[in-house]
Amino acid sequence: MAVSWIKQKILIVDDTPVNINLLGESLQDNYDLLVATNGYDALRLAQESPTPDLILLDIMMPGLDGYEVCRRLKNSVVTKKIPVIFVTAMGENENEAKGFEVGGVDYITKPISPIIVRARVQTHLALYDQNRELEKKAAERTREIVHTQDVTIYGMAVLAETRDNETGKHIMRTQHYVKALAEHLMESEKYRDYLDVSRINLLFKSAPLHDIGKVGIADSILLKPGKLTVEEFTEMKKHTTYGRDAIVKSEQALGGKSTTTFLTLACEIAYSHHEMWDGKGYPEGLSGEEIPLSGRLMAVADVYDALISKRVYKEAFSHEKAVAIISKGRGTHFDPDLVDAFVKIQEVFREIALKYSDEDGALE
Repeated sequence: MAVSWIKQKILIVDDTPVNINLLGESLQDNYDLLVATNGYDALRLAQESPTPDLILLDIMMPGLDGYEVCRRLKNSVVTKKIPVIFVTAMGENENEAKGFEVGGVDYITKPISPIIVRARVQTHLALYDQNRELEKKAAERTREIVHTQDVTIYGMAVLAETRDNETGKHIMRTQHYVKALAEHLMESEKYRDYLDVSRINLLFKSAPLHDIGKVGIADSILLKPGKLTVEEFTEMKKHTTYGRDAIVKSEQALGGKSTTTFLTLACEIAYSHHEMWDGKGYPEGLSGEEIPLSGRLMAVADVYDALISKRVYKEAFSHEKAVAIISKGRGTHFDPDLVDAFVKIQEVFREIALKYSDEDGALE
């Protein structure tokens, strides 16, 4: 059975036919060749998929010289990693230094020696292949680590929720609600600087840990079907502190606090999602924008899901009733901006609730 072999692609850039022919004759047996006779064509061909594996670039050309072409190649996400070898008759040290400065990896001087051309090309293609393989393995390893983190986070969150007679679907619904709200707010000028794709992804990852502190609450309180006494409710409110403390200890074990990790947002959410806009929430009685945005987002998501879901102490409310209750809490329980956003995308919330509904839970 024949083994297919895809030749590597080399882009030759030179405005002199003689040089193009010499380079072509040196390489045509082992590589697929592209040719550009000016800098603009070179930049266009370098962008085409599949991109070249290596570029042989003349320096002295009309229009864009080789230095400028290389500089533009290195400024492009598509072409910045392609190795560039300058081919030139110029041999002064300062010119070579300039070539390396703009991103070239090597020089081949004219007159061209086929043996040297093939050796330099082979060497740099081998290095390029090695680097790509290392990057591929690093990306795969990163994906494995992220997946392991996600599974661990989800498992911890489910453990906490199952103690409260809730399910993993509650976790999935609330994290999607948070994401939907955040994505809507991202379009507004007020939140554009804070909310971007990366931070919203962190919010999505950290939201499942909002009630992790419930593992510290006694079953007699957590599972009580009737109304809690004042003393029991005081104890129940401590789940916010328990959750924060557990996450802080995890951060410390991993090397300290970082404002860019999902653990920081998870800490904010766990501790502040029961705070209220008017200052009548807990655990600290924060008000307005003193409450972290992550906690304000989680408050809307958590209350909506609690309203539409069946609990040991209540039947599930309709979507319409849940929307009315949250709207009534605008400016008292909830951030007015978030309530306005929620009302605008309420159908997205309904769709999420239906997609991740419990067999006897949400929107029944």
